[in-house]
Amino acid sequence: MFSHVMVGANDVAESKKFYDAILGALGHGPGVMDAKGRCFYFTKSGNFAITKPIDGDPASAGNGSTIGFSADDPAAADAWHAAGLANGGTACEDPPGVREGGGVRLYLAYLRDPSGNKLCALHRMK
Repeated sequence: MFSHVMVGANDVAESKKFYDAILGALGHGPGVMDAKGRCFYFTKSGNFAITKPIDGDPASAGNGSTIGFSADDPAAADAWHAAGLANGGTACEDPPGVREGGGVRLYLAYLRDPSGNKLCALHRMK
C-alpha cells in the first residue's frame, strides 16, 4: 500500500546514525545519502527516508503519528529498541512486550528518534 515514508530531521547525520542502528538491528543496510542531503533506506516493499524540511522550518514530530517497522521476532524488536536507546533515541509508551486485543497478539517496542518522531517495531505473534 505504501511506496515510502519520509520523516523530517533537524540533523540528518545524527538521525542517519540512529536509523542505521535501529534498521540494522532488523537486518537492513545503512542509509544512502543523496546530493540534496537526504538519507534513503531502500527495500523491496518500500522506502524510508530522512530529510530536513523543504520549507526551511524546524522538523517536528507528528502528534499522534507512529511509524511501524516489521520485526521478524521479539528478539529483533528488542535489539531494535536497544540500538535506538544506544544511538540517541528515547523510550516511550510501555516497555517492549506482548500486547493483546481483538484476538491479536503483537510484540511491540516503541521509541522516539532524535527529532521526536514516534516509532514502533512490531512482530505479529501466532
